[in-house]
Amino acid sequence: MIRLLANWLLSAVALLVVSHVVNGFHVDSLGTALIAALVFGLLNATLGLLLKLVTLPLTILTLGVFLLVVNAFVLKLASDFVPGFISHLWRGLLGRGGAGSDSDAVQVLVREADEV
Repeated sequence: MIRLLANWLLSAVALLVVSHVVNGFHVDSLGTALIAALVFGLLNATLGLLLKLVTLPLTILTLGVFLLVVNAFVLKLASDFVPGFISHLWRGLLGRGGAGSDSDAVQVLVREADEV
């Protein structure tokens, strides 16, 4: 449970960091980032999974690069549901790449700290 909460908080912080780096990607506050991370996670676990299965041949053909497009689409969809969270589709590609990298790096640190 602690790992889930830490992952959620770190994803929200990653969204805040990316909003300061990528132009056209905006998050109003930490509260908005928390809600956006939750909505994005839920959409990615449901609709994102379905889209990834449907576009599997194209993903294989592009050696996985098309997953960035799917993630950007889900991120844009999440921004439509959360007020105060703005993501443009193609800028979302950059944003999701940055948020994913930040989140993955921090998750490794949390996993190592959890094992200690």
